[in-house]
Amino acid sequence: MLIEQTLDRLTALQLHGMVEALRQWLERPADQQLKPTDLVGLIADAEWSYRENRKLTTRLRQARFRQAACIEDIDYRHPRGLSKPLILELATSRWVAQHQAVILTGPTGLGKSYLACALGQKACRDGYVVVYRRTSRLFDELAQARADGTYLLALRRFAKANVLILDDFGLERLGAAERRALLDILEDRYDVSSTVITSQLDPKNWHAVIDDATAADSICDRLVHNAHRIKLAGESIRKTRSSLTAEKKPTK
Repeated sequence: MLIEQTLDRLTALQLHGMVEALRQWLERPADQQLKPTDLVGLIADAEWSYRENRKLTTRLRQARFRQAACIEDIDYRHPRGLSKPLILELATSRWVAQHQAVILTGPTGLGKSYLACALGQKACRDGYVVVYRRTSRLFDELAQARADGTYLLALRRFAKANVLILDDFGLERLGAAERRALLDILEDRYDVSSTVITSQLDPKNWHAVIDDATAADSICDRLVHNAHRIKLAGESIRKTRSSLTAEKKPTK
C-alpha cells in the first residue's frame, strides 16, 4: 500500500497523532531503520499523547480560569505566609482524589486567586475536571438558570466537576436564594468532590456574610472540617510590584 493511502486512511480514522508521527518518521531517513514493532510503538505513543493533549486543552478551556496560573510559577519570595511544603503537597492533587477542600484567606492583593487557579490548572493536568467561578458570577448564573427553568441542570453541571473553585467569597451578604443555591451545590459535592474557596474573610467570620445561622452552620460544616487552610498575610503583591515599577521609571 502506498504511504499516502495509509496517511489518508489514518486521517479518515481521525488518528491525527499517528499521521503526524508517521510524516516525521518519513522525513528522517535515520529513523527508518526502526523495527516494525518499534515504529508501531512510536506512532501509538504519538497518538496517545495527541489525544491526552486535546483532552487537557478542552479541560482548561471549559474551566474558564480567571488567570493563566501555574504551580511551577508560584513566587515564594514575597513574605505572605505561604508554605511551600503545603503547596507542593497540594500539587500532587491527592486532595482532589480524597475529596478535600482548600480554603485560601487573606487581604486583597496577596495572590489568592492566582493560587486557586494554579491548583485548578494542576488538577486539569492530572486529568480532573475543574470549574472556576467568581462567587458573584456563580449566583448570577444560577439566578438566570432558575428563571429559565434550567436550575437543576446547572446544579448537576457543577456537581459533576471534580474541583469547583469559588473565588472572592464573602464580598457581599448572601440573600435567601443565594444561601439556598450555595447549600445545594455544596450538598451535592460533599464527600464526592473537592471545592476551593478564596475569601478575604476567615471562615469564623462567614456566618455574618451568610446571614443565617442555620444555613451558615451547614455551609461551613461541608467546607471547613476537611479543608487545607492557607492563610496569607502581609503587604499586597500588586502594591509592591507597582512601587517597584514606579521606581524604575526614568526621571525627567
